[in-house]
Amino acid sequence: MILPLISLSTPLHTTKAIILRAVKYGETSLIVTAYTELFGLQSYIVQGVRTSSKKGAGRANYFQPGAILELVVYHHELKNLQRIKEFRWSYLYTSVFSNVIKNCVLLYMMELLQKCIKQPENNPDLFYFIEEALQQLDKADEKITAGISIYFALHLAAFFGFQISNEEQFQVLDLQDGKFTDSYPQHAYYVDGKIAALIYELLNVMQPAELREVPMNHLQRRSVLEAMETFYALHLPEFGRMKTLQVLKEVLA
Repeated sequence: MILPLISLSTPLHTTKAIILRAVKYGETSLIVTAYTELFGLQSYIVQGVRTSSKKGAGRANYFQPGAILELVVYHHELKNLQRIKEFRWSYLYTSVFSNVIKNCVLLYMMELLQKCIKQPENNPDLFYFIEEALQQLDKADEKITAGISIYFALHLAAFFGFQISNEEQFQVLDLQDGKFTDSYPQHAYYVDGKIAALIYELLNVMQPAELREVPMNHLQRRSVLEAMETFYALHLPEFGRMKTLQVLKEVLA
């Protein structure tokens, strides 16, 4: 890989960023995928953060999936790989990285974002939605934590133009059309009964704290998560399967 050259004319910007993914590069560096407040989806080379020296110790921890950082970056519109000059915590988690269940929810959220966001266009409203959901996850009690993955998946879809409509409630949810209906569709992509009713109720949850008012056992939660995977796969080309879903279903049981 040829690294981008930084010229004196490359401007510096300060932006908040949510780390989606980090992979090792060379002996001491990382290639980081982040969703940024200013530039949307971006890739960065972060050098020297995997060294065992006193200066480098612990610096790679900043780039864990889900980390919310403030970055000072060099940004060039024509380059696919940017560079970071400085980084610091924008929000310091108290429990997300140490709590197994919360960390599984976070990894599910990060994988879903990677599958949805493919272009670098910025969308501040989307950034603030993700940021707020992650902070709410960090503060959540056990009951709210169990539902945040569903809350996130249901509301995230609206940013990509294929959200489920909650204008009317019927006994069947057509996942292909994203609508509730009073008759069964001529395909297999639907849910009905209690699961459809739960999804309708969850669509009306506007803040994670309201999840406490929606009773749901682990089997119902599993069915809703599976329905959401199907819903996204029907509306996003090459969505595939969620690798984190099976682990999430097990820890939430």
